Amino acid sequence: MKSSNGGSRSFFVHQLRCYLGYSQVTMLQKHLRVLQRMYEENSIITQDFSFANIDKFSTSSLVTRLTTDVTNVQRAYQMLIRIAVRSPGMLVFAFFMAVSINKTLSLVYLVALPLLGIGLFFLIRAAYPIFTRVFKTYDRLNTVVQENIRGIRVVKSFVREAHEVKKFEVVSSDIYDDFSKAEKIIAFNSPLMQGMMYLSLLSISYIAARLIVASSMTAGELMSFITYTSQILMSLMMFSMVVVMITISRASAVRIEEVLTEKSDLEEKKDAINTVADGSISFSHVDFSYTKTKEKRCLYDINLDIESGQTIGILGPTGSAKSSLVQLIPRLYDTFSGSVKVGGVDVRDYALESLRKEVGMVLQKNLLFSGTIAENLRWGNEHASDEELRWACRIAQADGFIQQFPKGYETYIEQDGSNVSGGQKQRLCIARALLKHPKILIFDDSTSAVDTKTDAAIREGLLGELPETTKIIIAQRVTSVMDADRIIMLDDGRIHDAGTHQELMDRCSRYKEMYCSQMHKEERA
Repeated sequence: MKSSNGGSRSFFVHQLRCYLGYSQVTMLQKHLRVLQRMYEENSIITQDFSFANIDKFSTSSLVTRLTTDVTNVQRAYQMLIRIAVRSPGMLVFAFFMAVSINKTLSLVYLVALPLLGIGLFFLIRAAYPIFTRVFKTYDRLNTVVQENIRGIRVVKSFVREAHEVKKFEVVSSDIYDDFSKAEKIIAFNSPLMQGMMYLSLLSISYIAARLIVASSMTAGELMSFITYTSQILMSLMMFSMVVVMITISRASAVRIEEVLTEKSDLEEKKDAINTVADGSISFSHVDFSYTKTKEKRCLYDINLDIESGQTIGILGPTGSAKSSLVQLIPRLYDTFSGSVKVGGVDVRDYALESLRKEVGMVLQKNLLFSGTIAENLRWGNEHASDEELRWACRIAQADGFIQQFPKGYETYIEQDGSNVSGGQKQRLCIARALLKHPKILIFDDSTSAVDTKTDAAIREGLLGELPETTKIIIAQRVTSVMDADRIIMLDDGRIHDAGTHQELMDRCSRYKEMYCSQMHKEERA
């Protein structure tokens, strides 16, 4: 490839630059080189992204880039390599033969080619921003479709089908309008090429007629010249078709490159620590912001020390940053300022895989994957035995309902766990986290869908079976945390108060009011 083929490829790329516009081909070539390099190195994949990186792109945008944008680049590349072999060779050969027939007539090309280049430049300049915008609209369309499919039960229960259809139609209309506008601009490409072709032939015929009269050229030479001129202009027309594809694919290539060149916000040190000593946790003057700006912080000067094996409850109103606080422990996000230590070591000094293996987290939104119950549970430990599965499910109060299924642990779970209830899904997710045997176990409001009796049984099982594991429980019900070693009251991203249940009842009016209100409701129920 570095000898004859490499030389030919360089020559054809040079020809493409000349006739399609240097900047367009150079930019596409640059993007393709980046894509090829990133693919060969296999250094960046979306699974390496931090939560902040995923928030930046959004799931729907990543889907569009992996499907529509990749397809556009593939089509452009396939068309490019065909044209790069045939058209430049035909163009150069025809041009050489035309010049050898009559140099004077060849001067027509010096006028036609610049005019053609200027026309294509303005077409590309007008169409490219529209294609760039339309792919962003594709992201919005994917978001609408994704929400409709995942939330189809909610849509139907609220009888919002007509609203969602209208929302889809609005986004689809935006895409249609943008594409129509871009295609109308690109459609001028063919008249431009045809016009230049016929103007060139007319000019050649006029000049050749005078040369023939002056006996400087024969009729046979004129016919040969016109034949080669047609070949030249036909090659240019083929190039102009590629211009359209390059214009579209360049916008797609830029979007793909943005993903491949994105670096995770969470960087590991070369000498990262691989062993977590224990489950102790320390927050020291921690501030946190999703936007990485001081003005939009959601946690303010958090100072908190948790001993290994303790059970900590976290309460607070909606939006008080309870989830944000615990997500800093397994380093799903990095702090804006201050430090979070686990086992006496700053979480930024750990290897991410080693740290997260020792932190079991049951997220606020429970997610099960398509597969059997046993396969879902083994996400926590792929080598777990059947007895270990039953052990974890007994603690999570899931073994009872699993045994009632005809196939037991081999029962198939539909996508997103649609064939089990919310409470069953939560208990399966708890069991999955327990199978990790982590040093720290975090429950982010993960028992909200179970009754108080089951909730109490889960907490009792955790206390008896995992005495050395640090347990952090975020809850809305006071009864879920009242037996904790310490209860943290969060409000507006700050620690309002902290203490045992009795201490808070004695001195924290907000906690006492919450407790009395919930107890009164339970008594009435």
